[in-house]
Amino acid sequence: MLAGELRLGGARVLVAERLERPTGQSRGLGFTARAMEVFDQRGLLPRFGQGETLETSPLGHFGGVQFDYTVLEGAHFGARGIPQYTTETVLEEWAAELGADIRRGWEFTGLTQDEDAVEVTVRTPEGERRLRAAYVVGCDGGHSPVRKAAGFDFPGTPATREMYLADVVGCGLKPRFLGERLPEGMVMAAPLAEGVDRIIVCPHGTPPRDRRDAEAVSFAEVAAAWQRITGEDISGGSAEWVSSFTDTTRQATEYRRGRVLLAGDAAHIHLPAGGQGLSTGVQDAANLGWKLAAAVRGTAPDGLLDTYHGERHPVGQRLLMNTRAQGTVFLGGEESDPLRELFTELLAYDDVKRHLAGVVSGLDIRYGGEDGEPDGTLTGARLAHRALTTAAGETSTTRLLHSAQGVLLDLADDPGVRQTAAAWKDRVVTVTGVPHPVTGTDVLAGTAAVLVRPDGHIVWTTSEGTDGEGLEAALTRWFGPPVPGSSPAADGGVSR
Repeated sequence: MLAGELRLGGARVLVAERLERPTGQSRGLGFTARAMEVFDQRGLLPRFGQGETLETSPLGHFGGVQFDYTVLEGAHFGARGIPQYTTETVLEEWAAELGADIRRGWEFTGLTQDEDAVEVTVRTPEGERRLRAAYVVGCDGGHSPVRKAAGFDFPGTPATREMYLADVVGCGLKPRFLGERLPEGMVMAAPLAEGVDRIIVCPHGTPPRDRRDAEAVSFAEVAAAWQRITGEDISGGSAEWVSSFTDTTRQATEYRRGRVLLAGDAAHIHLPAGGQGLSTGVQDAANLGWKLAAAVRGTAPDGLLDTYHGERHPVGQRLLMNTRAQGTVFLGGEESDPLRELFTELLAYDDVKRHLAGVVSGLDIRYGGEDGEPDGTLTGARLAHRALTTAAGETSTTRLLHSAQGVLLDLADDPGVRQTAAAWKDRVVTVTGVPHPVTGTDVLAGTAAVLVRPDGHIVWTTSEGTDGEGLEAALTRWFGPPVPGSSPAADGGVSR
């Protein structure tokens, strides 16, 4: 995802991927509502093989307590039934089409950095190579060698238990969609295809093991744990693949050290709960990509790259908070029964449902202003999908973001707004149009103009007509200085 974002931003990028080929495994089976929006902003949803509209579920859960996410306008539990290997394939093909140089079988072994560049050592099928780059981003998972080599601190809580994940064949399991808690642990089961079930096995009292240095988890171990918890013998079946995971919770204290940055599981690891891990990594990449590309191009304003940590680190903190809370509710034994009862009571209230739906879906993410706090307007919030009528025809806010440029929506046909933005026409698309009416709350009602970053978050609005000074300040803050000698954009339509 990050490679594609960097290419859209005009940066050259090389992906050093340790694996010679994809694993074909699928830890994740979909992504959250906000990650779905991010993919839509890049025109990627049709590539998932299910047309423009992916299968979503209005029902989700928090810590195993089910509730209806649609109490939050536009929310759902995310796209379902999409194996992680499909998501990986879609993103790899997209990045390659955009010109990313993807090298499989290249394993990172070390780095050094100075004020001007980072020098990386990689092990390749042809021998050791040394690469020199302006920046390096570790997107290399929870054990991240890049994070360790660059000296990032990664504090948190160590694992207390080991759990198992597998796709099993021929076991004839009854569905346990929300999990079943039993005296010896918790199990989940869901059908994936005819005769194939996804199972999650969380036994009590199983100490964690360092699987990097030990043999891989076996189906026999998974079957034994399943039988201990449920009394059911599934050893006569087989597994397409098996894996293990723990409840380790850690977060890097900083997401940037000089010219080295972290994204995804390299920056934060947690108990998988609600499919948030993959989705948060995708959103990390969307936040970082356009900023890092601007830094490489030399158009980034001072401090732009530092906003990556400033914005995404608090999101990671909330992710760790909510997944730890869900683990306490979901995986605890009898001692957690009162907490589960309390959550069940609280989820009878719509305000609680809206809050938790926003937390797990990612739709509540809002970046702060100058002082780190939202200013009471739309600033910092994401701009949801809106259809627009323009002089050039019908379009939408998501379609306008496909090229990963900034977007200025002139909703009041204001020549002053367009004239101010013309000096940034190489980085910001200006569109004059009228939003289609919506049912429910219209967040754009009374808004004359909206400036949106490439990642879909709003950075400036006005409801009082021309505000050239405020718009110019927002454009400079997020997109750098204007192009010298620029002329105003023509009235109406779309200008680049």
